[in-house]
Amino acid sequence: MIELRKLTVGYGNKAVLTDINQQIEAGQMVCLLGANGAGKSTLLRTLAGFQPPLSGHIFLQGRDLNSLSLMRRSRAVSVVLTEHIEVPYMCVEDLVGMGRSPYTGFFGSLSEEDRKVVDEAIGMVGISDLAQRSINTLSDGERQKAMLAKALAQQTPVILLDEPTAFLDFHAKVGTLRLMLRLAHETGKTILLSTHDVEMAIQLSDLLWIVQEGTVTAGTTASLTADGTLGRFLQAEGINYDETDHTLRIES
Repeated sequence: MIELRKLTVGYGNKAVLTDINQQIEAGQMVCLLGANGAGKSTLLRTLAGFQPPLSGHIFLQGRDLNSLSLMRRSRAVSVVLTEHIEVPYMCVEDLVGMGRSPYTGFFGSLSEEDRKVVDEAIGMVGISDLAQRSINTLSDGERQKAMLAKALAQQTPVILLDEPTAFLDFHAKVGTLRLMLRLAHETGKTILLSTHDVEMAIQLSDLLWIVQEGTVTAGTTASLTADGTLGRFLQAEGINYDETDHTLRIES
């Protein structure tokens, strides 16, 4: 579980998001929505421990993130970023095996148990037939699944993803979000991801976190529709929202 208490994030002395008080339970997938520059990536980087909060606290399974060593943090949170990792000649199995480094050390050899974890992670995302393929030969969708398998092999209770559907076609976007929702429900992991695919997010997430006006508002699609939060956010983005069937139309 992730719990944020009076959290303020930003850079230097400049606050981007302030006084965030939210939590995500185990087994939930939450989609983080917001305009470019609203603070989504800053929040994710702070939750990942890549940068310190300006104030407030982040609790992971009841433990303050700032109190955790780098090793303990790497066993608590795994991160999948948008950037393509160029790893010539590395196959999928080896990439996913890198997720075991918190347990083996970066240059540590994999034990039989580690290899079993890697095989299971590859199978969970449905790319067992690609295990020996070079990363550089994969499609964007296949590469994203490999990166997700690496995060699963890390065996952390929390997975953070920054725009995991950014470079995917429509069917791959839907498949990726459905996969992560299923993994959250089946494995009990807490999954938080940022996305601009609003229509998919409102239909395929357990909760939405909407980043707007310097803070985060959370709720289900139904609750955020009922209190007008989702409608105001979409209107600001130039999107018409049909509350009856959760469909969107971009204003011309």
